[in-house]
Amino acid sequence: MTNMEQWAKDWLEGQRNKGVKCLEIKQRGEKHYVYHSTTHWDREQRKAIKSSKYLGRLDPKQGFIERDKEAAQSKKAAIPEVRSVTEYGNSILLHESMKDIKPLLMEGFPDNWEEVYALSMLRVTGNTPLKRAESSWQKLYNVESLAPDLTPNGLSKMLHNVGINREGQELVFRSLLDQSPQLVYDLSCMFSRSMNISLAEKGYNKDKIHVPQINIALLCNADSGLPTMIRSLPGSVKDIATLCNSILELDIRNKMLLLDRGFFSEDVFLFLDGRKISYLIPARRNSHYYETRIHLNSHFRYHGRLIKCGSRMVDNKYLYLFEDQVLLFEEQNTLYEKLDAKEITKSELQEDMKKAGRILMLSNKEMSEKEAYELYKRRETVEKRFDTYKSTLSADRLYLQDNESVFGHVFIAFLSLFAYCKLEMLLKKANLNKKMTTIDLLFEFGKVYHVEFGEGGRVMEVPKKIRDIEAKLGLSIFPTQES
Repeated sequence: MTNMEQWAKDWLEGQRNKGVKCLEIKQRGEKHYVYHSTTHWDREQRKAIKSSKYLGRLDPKQGFIERDKEAAQSKKAAIPEVRSVTEYGNSILLHESMKDIKPLLMEGFPDNWEEVYALSMLRVTGNTPLKRAESSWQKLYNVESLAPDLTPNGLSKMLHNVGINREGQELVFRSLLDQSPQLVYDLSCMFSRSMNISLAEKGYNKDKIHVPQINIALLCNADSGLPTMIRSLPGSVKDIATLCNSILELDIRNKMLLLDRGFFSEDVFLFLDGRKISYLIPARRNSHYYETRIHLNSHFRYHGRLIKCGSRMVDNKYLYLFEDQVLLFEEQNTLYEKLDAKEITKSELQEDMKKAGRILMLSNKEMSEKEAYELYKRRETVEKRFDTYKSTLSADRLYLQDNESVFGHVFIAFLSLFAYCKLEMLLKKANLNKKMTTIDLLFEFGKVYHVEFGEGGRVMEVPKKIRDIEAKLGLSIFPTQES
């Protein structure tokens, strides 16, 4: 007992005074262990043998801790209390998709950029109404320790303030437009029955629904497909007028504008020529330009399809004519089916056969036929982007109460589309876009969680499938196994 600390000696002496016998304390380092030790005579060895049974541990504050209780305490200490479990993988992906636009939001919306950033990120995954935004945010790992006000009232005020802040929106649009030499312009609409929104007016739409609507004009980068600008316009304004109003607010001189045939008009040609903006527009099927003789003396292949082509300059405009051989067969077959069903006459058949499989485009810029055709096909990608955008746009549309809130709502959906497209570009670059969508990617990465303990946290195990996807995407999202 000479090396034993005094408090341990006092405890042992107290036990002996109580009549407890055969106790022994063994000290290892600073810890003291209590044993019940006895001796017995071993006949074979002809000597006394000492045997000890471990009883527990001595603690200067808690006193004697029995063996079973000590084990329970050790087990409890080994498993720290879990404070929260959040989705880690998809949170990091969403932040990755917004990182390029985040500095612009901080500059353009200094008072509420965190709310703009958070709601835009949440809506990448789809329709997240204001009433669910706060709960959805709490499910994500807060990698940047943001503290946005995501209550419904707070977000309603934010949408109104963002809608008023046209200067902040313009800052974002200008930065994105500077990176876009070729732009696709498209138009759609959303419906609203709110009496306080003057933008909502009855007008023409493809669905022929006669309810108040708001026109949405979208500009996208033709090369990357990334959105570059969005505009909310009165629902009664015709397509051509929306184009002119949108262009007047922007400086896109010396850029190429790709339009659909709904904008095919001599007035549009004159307007864009006057603004020194290049354009490429497919002609309407009833346009007199189809009567212009153009020889199809060249050809190329587009995704394995044979395309015959030719071009000609008429009245300072370049005409590009294409004949898709697969489309030609399909349209001819359809026309003969209509003839057999007596839906068209022979004269109508002969007239329509002249345009079967053909696409005519007009431009004020000279280029090769193949370049013109590939530019035209990029519109299809952007149209798919717009379909994605409109699903996000439908969130809370019935609860928007004024024009400013509409502007803010449309801008938030625009940012969500930008982030969505960034992730889609990652998939395409890794040749994964045919195997999974952006939503699929976020779903898979959402399986990796972050667990917050009492004094820290860690990322839970990452499945091999997700590790493989991470490597193909060229990202470093998850901690390495060594760390």
